[in-house]
Amino acid sequence: MKASEINIKWKQLQQKISVEFDSDTPDIKVMLFLIGIQELGKGPKKYSKRQKEELMHIATCRLLSEMGFYELEGLDQDGWPHWKLVKAIPPYTMLEQEMLMKSLIVGYFEDIYS
Repeated sequence: MKASEINIKWKQLQQKISVEFDSDTPDIKVMLFLIGIQELGKGPKKYSKRQKEELMHIATCRLLSEMGFYELEGLDQDGWPHWKLVKAIPPYTMLEQEMLMKSLIVGYFEDIYS
């Protein structure tokens, strides 16, 4: 997907999520948090700051697993997924990282909404 296509789909996704949750326009961190909650499978509840960071990490690993960078190791005793790095992530520029994450997030939500 070209950067222009990614940005169009990203804006559409932001609008959809904003309407669905009756909230401000979500940024990448909010999207990662939502994906983390989805992947954890425990539903919305009150999470500590540390847990929110872990949820965003879960989401990042889940998304990057699509490209073969991470592999799910399993769940801990509390049901939280743990991932292991299986392939080095190239040193992307900040812009490349942002476009990559937007693209993966759009793809994730397209799978959910289709």
